[in-house]
Amino acid sequence: MDITKVTRPARKLLKLQYCGAVIVAAGTASRMGGIDKVMAPLGGEPMIARTVRAFQDCDAISEIVVVTREDLILPITGLCKTMDKVTAVVAGGKNRQESVNLGLNALSDKVKLAAVHDGARPLASWQLIDRVVRAANTYGAAAPAVSVKDTIKVVEGRIVKSTPDRASLYAVQTPQVFDFDILRGALAKANADNAKLTDDCSAVERMGFSVKIVEGDERNLKVTTPLDLKIAELLLEETR
Repeated sequence: MDITKVTRPARKLLKLQYCGAVIVAAGTASRMGGIDKVMAPLGGEPMIARTVRAFQDCDAISEIVVVTREDLILPITGLCKTMDKVTAVVAGGKNRQESVNLGLNALSDKVKLAAVHDGARPLASWQLIDRVVRAANTYGAAAPAVSVKDTIKVVEGRIVKSTPDRASLYAVQTPQVFDFDILRGALAKANADNAKLTDDCSAVERMGFSVKIVEGDERNLKVTTPLDLKIAELLLEETR
């Protein structure tokens, strides 16, 4: 599927639709060596606070729901008390898809566009968020991505089977933004099919919709390991 094209006419809207954000921070951080990455200090504050603030600062976002572990609901609620766009902090599910659905359920009926973001991407700027929301407002589905620099191999049993053309490969980031009804329908279908997906774009693509790719940001890394956290701290220091 060509992700740079849409399967229906682009919606040329002069006004941004009402957009709600779901920030997913309900993982177990199994690769963090015992560090709770959601609350890990980054730039003098818990990482999740920095993640949420970017959405608070983005005019294209009207409300925010944070999805997290049950034991972090109260701490994160406290961190977000000065962020008036945060309308709910809710418990996540047994996997990412379920957590996203729970977050969507907590958004208000006014939401027409839903932005889904990894809580472990604390360096997403409000400018990046705005860029993706505006693309989704036109195309119905959008995500940031950066071109792949390394050569990628398809491997089976430690044997290389093929080498895709690097020019056509992109590393997709979040936030990923969608027409609310399209995303809800796509996630419901994925759940019914017991499909195991690693991002929300995949759910939408399975339904025959295309996703508009916009320019991502190399600094918008996902903190998965202790090394990632150190890199994020260095990147943050560069912007001060």
